[in-house]
Amino acid sequence: MEHCFLLINIFAQIDIILKLKDYFLTQEEFELEENSFGILETKPQPKVENLSNYYQSENYISHTDSKKSIFDFAYQFAKKINLKNKKVVLQKYKASGKLLDYGCGTGDFLNYIKDKFEATGIEPNEKAANFARKKSSLKITNQTDLSQFKNETFDIITLWHVLEHIPNLKEISIELKRILKEEGILIIAVPNHKSYDANYYQNFWAAYDVPRHLWHFSKTAMKNWWNQFEMQIIEIAPMKLDAFYVSILSEQYRNKNIFSLIKGVFRGILSNQKAKKSGEYSSLIYILKKKQ
Repeated sequence: MEHCFLLINIFAQIDIILKLKDYFLTQEEFELEENSFGILETKPQPKVENLSNYYQSENYISHTDSKKSIFDFAYQFAKKINLKNKKVVLQKYKASGKLLDYGCGTGDFLNYIKDKFEATGIEPNEKAANFARKKSSLKITNQTDLSQFKNETFDIITLWHVLEHIPNLKEISIELKRILKEEGILIIAVPNHKSYDANYYQNFWAAYDVPRHLWHFSKTAMKNWWNQFEMQIIEIAPMKLDAFYVSILSEQYRNKNIFSLIKGVFRGILSNQKAKKSGEYSSLIYILKKKQ
């Protein structure tokens, strides 16, 4: 692999380091380093007070309802389909109850399920939170400190492509378990760097999205991480549309031209086909509960 090398220390411990660039915004260079849980960490990680600078763009789609380009329209169309799929996953385990969407973005998911759930959203980005507030009368807060909630408050907690953004990962993981009811369900969607499209695009893979994505998970890494908090994965489900979005964006990063859309769609199809056997879809939804 062109951008990979092995770092071997005197204890024969091997860290795989992948050199990447922030193609989306700053063009700064970063590296990925594997930790003891098997999670790939972005290095160096920006200081917490500087993280917001990497989201300051009109093109950061998850924080807007933008429909300025064909790509924007495609994203918003895919988002509507994903909302239906998310609700199917959700209602497989809970038909109603108290729900927290941590990192709710512009509030589309909350708005979609508000008729069935007593829903609360947390969104640190003020612009995205304002979009969410305009859509409904749901409670949306910018306060990310989960100490505001009592023990065992929620029946369901969802993080749709949010876990990879959280700087204080261990602290938040502990808190998520604390505020989840004993029979509650934790639903986490994250990109999967073991997928075909990740392997094909390598350092151009858009879902690495450094440094906004601070952590990068595989199935093994997710299991290892949550085991320490006595949480178990009870199901893993695919997010098939993500392969198309990620592949199209990856093509633009690698060699932007008039064929990027076609090539990206082709790679998305191929990624999903290969994942039928391997289970390694571009993005995965993990359903977790407390160990009994």
